[in-house]
Amino acid sequence: MRTIIWLFSLALAGSVSGAELRLAFGNYAEGSTPTNFQAALFGSGRPGAWKILLEDTPSAFTPFTDKAPNVSRQAVLAQTSQDLTDERFPLFVYEDDIFRNFTFSTRFKIVSGVNEQMAGIVFRYQNPTNFYVVRASVLGRNVRFYKVVNGVRTDPIGPQVELTAGTWHTLSVQCEGTQITFSLDGKQLTPPLNDNSFAEGKIGFWTKSDAVSYFTDAVINYQPRVPVAQQLVNATLASQPRILNLRVYTLQTNNTTSVVASNIKAEIGQPGTEAELSAIQTGATFFGRDHGTVILTLPLHDRNGDFIAAVRVRLKSFLGETEKNALTRALMVVNKMQEIGSSSADLLK
Repeated sequence: MRTIIWLFSLALAGSVSGAELRLAFGNYAEGSTPTNFQAALFGSGRPGAWKILLEDTPSAFTPFTDKAPNVSRQAVLAQTSQDLTDERFPLFVYEDDIFRNFTFSTRFKIVSGVNEQMAGIVFRYQNPTNFYVVRASVLGRNVRFYKVVNGVRTDPIGPQVELTAGTWHTLSVQCEGTQITFSLDGKQLTPPLNDNSFAEGKIGFWTKSDAVSYFTDAVINYQPRVPVAQQLVNATLASQPRILNLRVYTLQTNNTTSVVASNIKAEIGQPGTEAELSAIQTGATFFGRDHGTVILTLPLHDRNGDFIAAVRVRLKSFLGETEKNALTRALMVVNKMQEIGSSSADLLK
């Protein structure tokens, strides 16, 4: 069960559509562990224990009157394991998407901890030994940013801040290209940081050692990633109005093909035919006609001449058009798409 709410809004003409993703912990039963997440551990010690609890939380909105209740019973994500191992960092990572440019905010409450009292956000996460993190510490009285690259932590960056256990705060981080900013309770804590270690990655939650911490009202506002293959399709169609349909196929692990980009969204993920498979494996081309159109399947190759994908083009036909004419037109389309990366994996970036 997907426990998210999608809200798409179209920005000014020429800009990128934005999306909002809310991690709705209230869709899970108390005591359960949310799906669509993966628990991970950086360092040593026992894995974290992540589950849903019901907690009285102050409303994120100002009440209409001073007599209106400002506290409600709400589902929160809790890390409850209290392993005292010092170099122990439980992570809980959202698995359903990868984010590049985004703002991620969450309310958090640090409940307890003898060795540590911390809570944080992990982002542009690659795996348990490569990620960025922003975390808040009650005992250390600070908010810090650092990165982990191949298991090695950098020196932390961030100010001294007074925090109290048992109090709800809002932590947020924004990534725009190589620029990273982070804030606590709406206040930006440092000038923008620049780092190019990770261009994109997953997002999740972070704690340390025996810290028991709660999270709720987690929201990700982001620019959806458009794979290179789809960018090629979009750009080609914008400049070639006689193209009726354009698909890109790549080879799958079971020696079949499927659509990875198309001007018809519903076609993405559909399986290919022997024509697409043969185009990728042998460089063969295929031609057909259908109700005033011509359909051609051709190989797409990289800079070394290796076949990495198949392109299927449907074009408006004209009176007297021959297969040679149609092939020439289709090759012009494919040649425009040829300036790509070095492998089929680059098409999906």
